[in-house]
Amino acid sequence: MNPVELIIRKRGGKSLSHDELEGFVTGYIESEIPEYQMSAMLMAIFFAGMTPDEVQTLTGVYIDSGERIAFPAHWPTVDKHSTGGVGDKLSLMLAPLAVACGCRVPMISGRGLGHTGGTLDKLESIPGFRTGFSVADFKRLVDEVGCAIVAQSERLVPADKRIYALRDVTGTVESLPLITASIMSKKIAEGARGLVIDLKVGSGAFMKDIDTARKLAALLMRTGEAFGQRVHVVFSDMNAPLGEWVGNALEVRETIAFLRGESRIADQFNLTRELWRQMLLLAGQQAQATDDRFEQLLRSEAAEVFGRMIAAQGGDPRVVDDPSLLPVAPHEIPILAANGGYLAGVNSQAVGYALVGIGAGRRKLGDTLDYGAGAWLPRKLGDELRPSDLIGKVYCSERAAGEEAAGRIAAAYRVSPERPEAVPVVLETCTSES
Repeated sequence: MNPVELIIRKRGGKSLSHDELEGFVTGYIESEIPEYQMSAMLMAIFFAGMTPDEVQTLTGVYIDSGERIAFPAHWPTVDKHSTGGVGDKLSLMLAPLAVACGCRVPMISGRGLGHTGGTLDKLESIPGFRTGFSVADFKRLVDEVGCAIVAQSERLVPADKRIYALRDVTGTVESLPLITASIMSKKIAEGARGLVIDLKVGSGAFMKDIDTARKLAALLMRTGEAFGQRVHVVFSDMNAPLGEWVGNALEVRETIAFLRGESRIADQFNLTRELWRQMLLLAGQQAQATDDRFEQLLRSEAAEVFGRMIAAQGGDPRVVDDPSLLPVAPHEIPILAANGGYLAGVNSQAVGYALVGIGAGRRKLGDTLDYGAGAWLPRKLGDELRPSDLIGKVYCSERAAGEEAAGRIAAAYRVSPERPEAVPVVLETCTSES
C-alpha cells in the first residue's frame, strides 16, 4: 500500500476500499504512516467527502482498534450524545431521569475544548467525583446504579482518540464523515443498543444551518443501523445559551435544581423532556414516556438517582441536598445591556470563548479549569431590554478578567427595535421509524 497514492485518490474524489482504509488507519496508529500523511488524508476527506459505505468502514476500523463493551441482551440500554452547546448540561439530567424509568445508561463522555463545555468537567467539579474507570468497573457501575458517566479509556476506540486530536489542529473537525465515524464508533463500542443524538443547530453549534444538520443526521442514523444500533436525532436550537447558568459547578447546581423540580426554564425543560422521551422509546419503555411521568420524576426519583451515581463514582452525594458544597468563584461582575430594544440574537460562541478567558473552559487540553467560574444568563430571545439593564452576572476569581468577560458577553447580545419571532428549542425529531 502506497499512502501517497491513497491520498491522491481520495483527493480526487475516489472511494477507498475497506482494506485500504484499515491499512491507512492502522499504519498511522502503529507509527508506520507519519502524522503529516494522516493530516493530508484528513484534509482530502474534508474536501472530497466519503460515501456512506466508506463512513461505515471507517467507523468499523475505529471500533476494531480497541475493545468493544457488551451488556446483557435483556438490558434496555440507551445513551444520549450532544454535538455540543453553551450551557448544555442535559446529559447530567437525562441519565438519572432515564434510569428512574428502568433504562440502563452507559455514557462515555468528553471534556470541554473551545467554546463548549464538557460533561466530564462539570461532574468533576463535584468534590471527589471520578470519571476514570476500567471497562470492568464501568460495567459494574451500570449494573449497580443503572448509569455511569465516564471518560474514554485507552482501550476503547484508540484510533479515534488519536485521529480526533489531529483533526482538532488541522481544521478538519467539521467534516461530516469524520464527525459520524468519531461519534458512532464510541457510541457503538460502549455497548448501548439505542442512541439519541441532540444535534445542535445555530450560532453556538458546529452545524450552523438545518440542511447541513439533516445531512449529518442521515449519516449518523445509517451508520448506526449498519452496526445494529437504533438512532433517533433531535434537532435543537443553539442560537442562545441553554438554561440560565454556564460554567462547570454552576451547571451542576442548575442540574440539581432541575432534578428536584425547582427549575422550569422553558428551553431546558422542553428539550430535556423530548430527549428523555426518545430515550424511553428506544429502550422499550414507551408506556412511561408521558408528560405526567416526567413531572412526577422531577418531584421524586430523579434527584435520588443522581445522588446514587455521584456516590458510586466517588463524589460527595450531599451536594444534591446542599449545593453550597459546590465551588463558586468569589467575584460577581454585572453584565449590562449596551442598548435598548428586544433581545434578537446571542452569539453563543462568543459567550463561550469569553468564559474560557476566566477559566470556565479550555483553550487547549492541558489547561487548568476554575470549576467555580462561569456566568448567570437569564435573558432569553424576545426579552425587552433598556440601556444598562442587567443581562446577567459573571462569576470569576480575578476581577479584571471577569470585567473583560462581562464586556465581551454584553457585546454578544444583539437587540432589535422589534420583537423577534419565537423559535422553539426543539426544531424537529427524526427517528428510525419515520
